[in-house]
Amino acid sequence: MSASPKTSLTMTQVLIFGGFMVTMSMGIRHGFGLFNLPITMANGWGRETFALTIALQNLIWGAVQPVTGALADRFGAFKIMVLGGALYALGLVGMAISTDALNFTIAGGLLIGLAQTATTYSVVYGILGRNVPADKRVWAMGIAAAAGSFGQFLMIPAEQGLLSAFGAQDALLILALMASLMIPTAFLLREKNFAHQNSHGEQTIKEALKEAIGNPSFRLLTLGYFVCGFQVVFIAVHLAPYLKDLSSIYPAVGAPAVATTALALIGLFNIFGTYSAGILGQRLPKRYLLSSIYLGRSIAIAGFLLLPLSPMTTYVFAAIMGFLWLSTIPLTNGIVAQIFGVKYLTMLSGLVFFSHQLGSFCGAFLGGYLFDRTGSYVIVWQLAIGLGVFAFLVNLPVKERAIHRVANA
Repeated sequence: MSASPKTSLTMTQVLIFGGFMVTMSMGIRHGFGLFNLPITMANGWGRETFALTIALQNLIWGAVQPVTGALADRFGAFKIMVLGGALYALGLVGMAISTDALNFTIAGGLLIGLAQTATTYSVVYGILGRNVPADKRVWAMGIAAAAGSFGQFLMIPAEQGLLSAFGAQDALLILALMASLMIPTAFLLREKNFAHQNSHGEQTIKEALKEAIGNPSFRLLTLGYFVCGFQVVFIAVHLAPYLKDLSSIYPAVGAPAVATTALALIGLFNIFGTYSAGILGQRLPKRYLLSSIYLGRSIAIAGFLLLPLSPMTTYVFAAIMGFLWLSTIPLTNGIVAQIFGVKYLTMLSGLVFFSHQLGSFCGAFLGGYLFDRTGSYVIVWQLAIGLGVFAFLVNLPVKERAIHRVANA
């Protein structure tokens, strides 16, 4: 149930403070890879300790997101975000002071994984759905997604600067202070007089879940989102080593600056891509835009593999992939809101997102697993292309019209 129109948040408030929340939450996590070597070397750990922590973080984020979404829909996003901001700061402090691998994994994997369920897209999109007019909803979701992209572009060099200036432990403590800013931000996103009430005949959470799972369009969106997670995380994790491996054939791409620049370009063009998706999603069928994004990714990957490798082809590939990177987010969530309404949007968005995170896990894991056994990333690149074509096809029959419900007797 939305807050009263007299006390609901303005669209400007939601975009500014919701965008800041996503910028901080997504931005900080994007720089975690920079801490891998400094932390493992300082503690005498193998790299698998850090890798397990980040893998656990992503799995918890995906698995718990539907539950957090349901709680936010039931009790209000404000309370959930306050708890998420506190857990995020505590997790970063725990990562900074832990000298035991188990404690480090609990802090960075469990606490921050839980925190991300309460401070990222799904919860913010629930607030957007309740406080932004339907004719501007997908555009507003694009703005929020662009904020997360800006966080990636902003925080990676910022975290590298903190590492260089203060070392890993103090850098994490400074990031904990920054993460704590999400707590007062949650107060600025508080929906006054928020109340979740089930009047006679209104849909319950159980009924909403049953309705969504039984809806063919929801299942197709969920399958497509798996592909999104697979592609983006495989590229994010394995692009740099892929370039390094081929430096014996193409020496120019082996320089660390090439991979760093490529990842930065992904973050930069991601801002434009998500914003554009939000605008186009208000004017064109969102299912066709989603299909075009997935097909475009497959074409870009195929071109990257077929053309002679150079810094320039790498940068062009990164720019194209960046434009298509998270532009699926406002479109996918916009369709969910359009079909099912906004009452349980946070929960249903979290359910779709779980599929995304399963894809993320598979993309990261299979990249390393198949490389260790074949000495090449070729199979995983081919999987990424094939899955993109699959997602192109499964999004075409999605029906975007609102579902018709018969009121309970």
